[in-house]
Amino acid sequence: MDSTPTSTDTLVIGGRQFRSRLFTGTGKYPNLAMMQQSLERSDCEMVTVAVRRVQTVAAGHAGLMEAIDWTRIWMLPNTAGCTTAEEAIRVARLGRELARLAGQENNTFVKLEVIPDSRHLLPDPFGTLEAAEQLVKEGFTVLPYINADPLLAKRLEEVGCATVMPLGSPIGSGQGLRNASNIALIIENASVPVVVDAGIGVPSEASAALEMGADAVLVNSAIALAGNPPLMAEAMASAVRAGRQAFQAGRLPTRAQASPSSPTTGKVNG
Repeated sequence: MDSTPTSTDTLVIGGRQFRSRLFTGTGKYPNLAMMQQSLERSDCEMVTVAVRRVQTVAAGHAGLMEAIDWTRIWMLPNTAGCTTAEEAIRVARLGRELARLAGQENNTFVKLEVIPDSRHLLPDPFGTLEAAEQLVKEGFTVLPYINADPLLAKRLEEVGCATVMPLGSPIGSGQGLRNASNIALIIENASVPVVVDAGIGVPSEASAALEMGADAVLVNSAIALAGNPPLMAEAMASAVRAGRQAFQAGRLPTRAQASPSSPTTGKVNG
C-alpha cells in the first residue's frame, strides 16, 4: 500500500470515497438514542446493518431505519445470520432492496458473512468464496468478512471483491489483533483496501491496525457495549485518525540496541 501522505486522504471502495476510516455497526446498543449519539461522535460515513434483523424487527432494531440519516451515512447491508452461500446470496439481494428503500438507489454494497459456526462465529472460507463469486457476477460491491488467511484474501480479490475484511480476533471478543502477522501479510499483498473487522476492544487496537497499514476498521461491540458508547465512539475516531497519520508519517525503524537522541559532539572532558 502507498504510504505517501496526501492533502486529500480519502478511502475509495467500489468507486465511492470515504473521508472517515472508521466504520461502525448498529447492533448491541442499549437504545436507539445511544446509537444515534455514537454514530454522530464517531464521525463515521458508513454503517453496517443486519438485513435479517431489520426485516424481522429483531430486538433493538425496531425504528432503526428511521433513526439514521441515510443522506449522510452510507448503508452497508450485511448477511449476518447466514450459514450457507445460498442464504447469503438471497439476503444480499434483500439488502440491496433495503438500501433502495433508504433512498440509496445506486447502493450495491454488501458485507458478506457466511458463518455456520455458532460457537466461535468463524466465517466459512469456502461458502464465502462461493457467494462472493456469484454476487460479483450480479454487480454487487462485495466486502467479505474472512479469517486472516492471506491466500483466501488474494483469491477473493481476484474474483472481484472490493475489499477484504480479515478478523482481528473472534467477533465481540475484544481480544484485539491476535492475527496481526497474517493481517500484515494480507496488507502487503493486497491491491484492494483492507478493513480489519471484529475483535477490536479499545482505541489503541484500532490505531495499531491503521499503523500497520490497514485502510480502515469496522468497530461495533467495543463502542456499543462500552460504559459510555458515545465517548468510546469519539475515542475510536481519534485513534483511527492517529493511526492513519502514523502510517503515513513512517515509523522509526526498530533497532537491536539503543541509539542516543542527544548529540555526542562537544562533550566536556576532564
